[in-house]
Amino acid sequence: MPIQQSGQPIQSVVIIGGGSAGWMAAAALSKSFGHSLDVRLVESEEIGIIGVGEATVPHLSLFNRLLEIDEGEFIRQTQGTFKLGIQFNDWGKMGDSYIHGFGTIGRDLGLLPFHQYWLKARAEGRAKDISAYSLNTLAAPLGKFMVAPHDAPPNTPIAEIAYAYQFDAVRYAHFLRKRAEMQGVQRTEGKVVGVNQNSETGFVDSVRLERGELIAGDLFIDCTGFRALLIEDTLKVGFEDWLHWLPVDRALAIPCQKVGPITPFTRSTARTAGWQWRIPLQHRTGNGHVYSSQFMSDDAATDLLLKNLDGRPLADPLPVRFRAGKRRKLWDKNVVALGLAGGFLEPLESTAIYLVQSGINRLMSLFPRADFDPALQGTYNAQAQFEYERIRDFIILHYHATTRDDSDFWNYVRTMPIPDSLKAYVDLFAAGGQFFRNGTEMFGLTSWVQVMLGQGIMPRSYHPAVDWVREADTLALVDHVEKVVASNVGLMPRHDDFIARHCAASPN
Repeated sequence: MPIQQSGQPIQSVVIIGGGSAGWMAAAALSKSFGHSLDVRLVESEEIGIIGVGEATVPHLSLFNRLLEIDEGEFIRQTQGTFKLGIQFNDWGKMGDSYIHGFGTIGRDLGLLPFHQYWLKARAEGRAKDISAYSLNTLAAPLGKFMVAPHDAPPNTPIAEIAYAYQFDAVRYAHFLRKRAEMQGVQRTEGKVVGVNQNSETGFVDSVRLERGELIAGDLFIDCTGFRALLIEDTLKVGFEDWLHWLPVDRALAIPCQKVGPITPFTRSTARTAGWQWRIPLQHRTGNGHVYSSQFMSDDAATDLLLKNLDGRPLADPLPVRFRAGKRRKLWDKNVVALGLAGGFLEPLESTAIYLVQSGINRLMSLFPRADFDPALQGTYNAQAQFEYERIRDFIILHYHATTRDDSDFWNYVRTMPIPDSLKAYVDLFAAGGQFFRNGTEMFGLTSWVQVMLGQGIMPRSYHPAVDWVREADTLALVDHVEKVVASNVGLMPRHDDFIARHCAASPN
């Protein structure tokens, strides 16, 4: 029997709001659907975007590949740099420093991950810090970086270099806008002042611009940032507030003059009531102070940020207010929310761009017909909820797993009740160093192991199967991995030199 189509194809998509979220959606949809879909983006230069230095996770390379973006061009156009991981300073306790690196830790043996063998070797005083067994965490503080060479020996650390990017978010949006418009996306300049809904279904029929123009569409994508013009102001889906677990609610962002070599990592330094980021770009360094207004005044937060800049400030601090959490639905009726319109998880683990990318991928996988089958919406929202909650738990881990007691803020996050889902992960790891990835959650074993160890959660034991391997073989494995990783890092050029040779941006 022939397949019975339940509705007409969607013919037009209207994206409200630009920035990284809007133009990522426009570029991806126009590239994937071609001329079969009319894509229009409405944005107002008067409103502007929140465009600070942006750090990412490795998944962005997949998005760029979808758009057939040349990596060198992308880096040059966005004043970008490369990122092997995130350095966390003063989180577990004052004076601590560790790197959450991308890629793998060591080399697995049999059914067990490498860190299980490392736990036994460490217990016997025969192992170094876990950072010595991952190329990323060893290379990053040495300022080393390279892309895996085509002729690298297989199954070696240098053949499997995982990395992300650090770039100027405003430039990235402009870069994507050019590609999207070349692919047929129509951009409309204007401020949305009204939304017209179908009186029977509540679906959005059109939006009205300040100059009176009506823009109609079948599917609307809300990329209006914290305003959430369609998903919340119009459809009123509600907000799931996570402030009690993630109490930071304000940020100050400021660029400063570049000083010294460009580090191939983002830095996060814990402060009295939050933390400070440092994102090195080719032309400047992005900085910001994320803090809790309950525990620190705006003036004190500004003073603390300005006192801890590497170089001369290039602008005044840009204040941003937010609440951690997400919309109860990211897809309601014929509106899908992306980026800040859908929710906000602070940039501690550089997940903002990833969540936009994931939302776009999910929408394209579940792309509806004009009848908007509710099964698609339900699946989209359930998957988004799962994803946000798992990322939320990972971020909470950084705050809760600490011994810091030097401020009211740290006393609060250290002693606060945490989600049961996170407690189960911590208890399992603390018992025997085990971790089981829950379905398709973003962060995997490498991430959870590095952060738990870095924050001071040391397992009481290791997996019993480790003892099935001869002790001499276990120690030989750990020793061999350390030497191979160190040898491979020794072959890598400095990050600055790699950029200068392959993807240096033109001077401004």
